[in-house]
Amino acid sequence: MKDSPFIYGTTVSTHAFTNREAEAAKLRNNLLNGINTIIISPRRWGKSSLVEKVVMEINKKEKKTKTVIIDLFTVGSEEEFLEMFAREVIKASSPKWQEWLASGKEFFNKLIPKLSIGLDPTNDFSLSFDWKELKKNSEEVLNLPETIGKKKGLKFIICLDEFQNISSFNGYADLEKKLRSYWQRQKLVTYCLYGSKRHMMTEIFNNAGKPFYRFGDIMLLPKIETKKWVAFITKGFQDTGKFIDEKTAERIAGLMKNHSWYVQQLAHYTWNLTHKKASVTEINNALTELIYANTPLYQNEIENISITQLNFLKAVVKGETQFTSAAVMNTYALGTPRNVSKNKSLLINTDLIHEIDGIFQFVDPAFELWFRKQFLNQSYLIE
Repeated sequence: MKDSPFIYGTTVSTHAFTNREAEAAKLRNNLLNGINTIIISPRRWGKSSLVEKVVMEINKKEKKTKTVIIDLFTVGSEEEFLEMFAREVIKASSPKWQEWLASGKEFFNKLIPKLSIGLDPTNDFSLSFDWKELKKNSEEVLNLPETIGKKKGLKFIICLDEFQNISSFNGYADLEKKLRSYWQRQKLVTYCLYGSKRHMMTEIFNNAGKPFYRFGDIMLLPKIETKKWVAFITKGFQDTGKFIDEKTAERIAGLMKNHSWYVQQLAHYTWNLTHKKASVTEINNALTELIYANTPLYQNEIENISITQLNFLKAVVKGETQFTSAAVMNTYALGTPRNVSKNKSLLINTDLIHEIDGIFQFVDPAFELWFRKQFLNQSYLIE
C-alpha cells in the first residue's frame, strides 16, 4: 500500500507542501536581500512549513548564507533563549564540530562558554554560560551571527518560531529593547520572526510604542485558495492509484474552511477509507473519525472556559456581531457589556476565536463543527 499523500501533525516542506508560490517567492526574496520579515497567522496555517521550504531552497543554492531555525515554544527564560541562540548559530557556522568547540575562544571576548560534544555531535553539542556574566554581556550572544559573519565572510538568516513566547520571560521589556537595539544594526544577519498568537504578534510589531515597531516587512499569511486545495487533493489521490472528483475534493476544503492542517487531515482520513473512488460516504466517515480523534482536546477547551465565555461562543457560531446590544446579551446570557469585552479578549488571547474583516470566527474549523453538534445539535455530516 502506498503512503498517504497528505501529511498533518508535522511541518510539510517537500512533496506535501502545497501552493504558496507567491508567499514563498516573497519570503525568499526578502531574506536574501536583507529584509527582516515577520509572518503572522493563526496556528496550523502553514507558517513553519513555509519557512522550512524557503530555508531548504536557500541552503541548496546559497553556500555563503547560513540559516538557523529555532522554535521558542518550549523556551522559558532569557537565559535559555540566549544559550539556545548561541548554540544554534555556532552549529550553523560550520559543518565541523571541531570548529564549534574552537568558537568559544574565537568569537567571545567577555563571555567564557562551556562547550561539550557527545557521541553524536550533531545532537549532543551543548553550550552554557555563567548566568551573571551572561546577563552583563548578553550583547556578545545577540551579536554572535554578525561577529561570525565578519570573520568568516558569511551571511546569516535567523528564523525564530513562536517568537511571541519571549514576552513571557521575566524582564522581557528590557530584553525586547536589547534585541531591537542590536539586531537592527547588523548588516550580515536577516531575521524571520513568526508566531501563531496573532494578537500578541500584532502587539509586538504593530504597536508604535513597542521596540519592534517597523522592524521589518509584515506578512499576514492568508489561507490557501479552494481551487488550489482541489488541485492538490485530486492529484494526491490520482498519484496513489485512487480517484476523487473535483466537487468531492472541494467539499473537503470547504468543511475545513481551507485550514491547512485540517484539510490535510480530512483528506488523509478520506484517502485512507477510499478503495478506488472517494464519495460523500467516505468523507462523512472520515469527518466522524477526525472529530472523534480531536474530541478530548475540544472537551478540554470547554472545561477551561466560563459559562459566559461558552455563551459568547454560541453567539459567534450563530453569526452575531453586535455582542453588546441588549437583545444579544439577553438572548445568550452574556452578562454586562464589561463582561462581553473581557470574554471577547480572553477568547481571542486563547486562540479560540479571531476577527477577520470585522467578523468573529472560530480559529479551529473542526472545533466549530464539534461545538455546533454538542451545543446547538447541528449535524456536521454532509448529504
